[in-house]
Amino acid sequence: MGEEQKQPKNDEAQTETPEQALETEKRHSEEYLSRLKYMQADFENLKKRLDRQIEDVRDYCNERLVVDLLEVADELELAVDSAECSDSSDTLVQGVKMTLRKLRKVLENQGVAPIDCMGKPFDPSKHSAVAHVEKEATEEGMIVEEIRKGYIMKGKVIRPSIVKVTVKPSSKPEKGVCKK
Repeated sequence: MGEEQKQPKNDEAQTETPEQALETEKRHSEEYLSRLKYMQADFENLKKRLDRQIEDVRDYCNERLVVDLLEVADELELAVDSAECSDSSDTLVQGVKMTLRKLRKVLENQGVAPIDCMGKPFDPSKHSAVAHVEKEATEEGMIVEEIRKGYIMKGKVIRPSIVKVTVKPSSKPEKGVCKK
């Protein structure tokens, strides 16, 4: 009988072990699920906070530039007021030149620089050609006239220069003209 009593205890121990293991795994699973839910909530809160910060940056990223440009606008208004009070156009020209210098300084502070293109070879990444000028004495593809200034901001072309480029004169006869 001693063996029979050991047998049921052994069977009970075997049935309890899987149940205990199942309970242990359930606790671990619940703990992991709880952690996951907290992490997911933290992630959602972080995402919302970052979205708000990005929106704030978008709304106010140009604030410093706008404040600088307001000073330029003030100077333009002052130049116009001065020109209206005086009969001389020299005052207006001086005021506008002063304002242009200040505007260029504001742009320079923002990393904006004009593209230097006169007399240089045409570069399609910096220039946009709108016309060709036939010239014998110059090399083909050289810029001979700048129609509108182009600008680079921190190494990136933000507006290409609009230019006229030289080409060699064509040797084709004109239409309707017969050469013998």
